Amino acid sequence: MSTHPERLLTIDDVALCAQAFGDPADPPVLLVAGTSCSMDWWTPDFCRQLAGHGYFVVRFDQRDTGRSTHDRPGEPSYTLGDLTADAVRVLDGYGLSSAHWVGFSQGGWIAQLAALDHPDRVRSLALLSTRPTGHGPADADLPEVSGKLMTAWQTPGPDPDWDDVDALTDYLVDGERLLAAEPFDDAAVRAICRNSVTRGADVAAQLANHPMADQGPRWRERLAEIAVPTLVLHGSDDPLFPPANGRALAAAIPNARFQELAGVGHELPARVHTIVIDALTNGGHLPEAEVLRPGQRRAQLRSAAG
Repeated sequence: MSTHPERLLTIDDVALCAQAFGDPADPPVLLVAGTSCSMDWWTPDFCRQLAGHGYFVVRFDQRDTGRSTHDRPGEPSYTLGDLTADAVRVLDGYGLSSAHWVGFSQGGWIAQLAALDHPDRVRSLALLSTRPTGHGPADADLPEVSGKLMTAWQTPGPDPDWDDVDALTDYLVDGERLLAAEPFDDAAVRAICRNSVTRGADVAAQLANHPMADQGPRWRERLAEIAVPTLVLHGSDDPLFPPANGRALAAAIPNARFQELAGVGHELPARVHTIVIDALTNGGHLPEAEVLRPGQRRAQLRSAAG
């Protein structure tokens, strides 16, 4: 399975680092990570597995993460709408007119906005661990953050040493542990967090700026406009957005399908990669590619060509 090198795409004076997996001739899938998360949260193993089902998979660093454009900590120059436009820029950088969008948490908000504001660029939506509203208090009919998580946020520890890779990695891992369900794979999460730290230009900006970015107008009341196939996947033990958020999101989008991930928090652990990819592929959500073993599709094409 082809793993393409990272590319720095500079479009409209915004530099976005991206990487692709698989055959560019296959139907494209764009992966959009959550708040303050670099492309590293879409692990190479997950990307290769998905690409092995016959897709061209693209992941990227959003602004203020990884190797993409950074602002000063506490001074984001962009809105959530700008982050959505950035994701479209990534498609432009790869010469893709449209893609299947897979968004996690805030990435799910970006995917929703893409389907509403750039509908010609979206073939389908897969919305993971997200809700139909942005930052701030949940709507009255939606459950709020769990009490345990809220207590942890209200009693924060000291800031890490921003120049110490190990301290920053520990700090990120502790934050992920609060969001996850058991069993927590410390080694796997630590590898992701360390990659994010070592690839990032400014971890302080990474953590501060996404939550501070202007969310723009509400969009929940527009969700009925979404006309593409939509799958909503949500962990049963999500402490940040309890699963009723995902059910409400699926109910608001015409013909959307909801699937709960048993024993999963606000996370995408390796133990459910196969389940998620099966929901996307064998479940028929991404209908354009044949579900074949890696290499089998290319061999079939060579055979057809004589």
